[in-house]
Amino acid sequence: MQIKLHRWAVEDPDRRFGDLFNLVYDPAFLMHAWERVSTNTGGRTPGVDRVTAFQIETRIGVEAFLAQIRTSLKSGEFEPAEVRQVMIPKAGGKLRKLGIPAIADRVVQTSLKAVLEPIFEADFLPSSYGFRPNRRAHDAVAEIHHL
Repeated sequence: MQIKLHRWAVEDPDRRFGDLFNLVYDPAFLMHAWERVSTNTGGRTPGVDRVTAFQIETRIGVEAFLAQIRTSLKSGEFEPAEVRQVMIPKAGGKLRKLGIPAIADRVVQTSLKAVLEPIFEADFLPSSYGFRPNRRAHDAVAEIHHL
């Protein structure tokens, strides 16, 4: 579906996408998001609710967890939890604040990203490197040296 969204956005730059929100709570997008979140190292890190991906798998079950998210998104009742704040050390002895969302919030954010990213990627210039998939600062530097 992401490939289709990207293709539609490329083929018709003026296209108005209708109800994209229904894709955010689509079971396939939610499962894709779960796989991304649960396999990420951060999946072992609980949010403010103190729940990890492993606990969801072993206690509730992934299907039931995603069904709960889907139902709350579909009904408009989904409320993101507060973000857990942790201070992590930086070089030089300083600390920086790190926000850790709940697993459910990470799944919703990842699903939303999976829906929107292919559409917006069609509009970005090839010379744009910031916060884009498969692009990093080293690629931008290499491009500059190539010019």
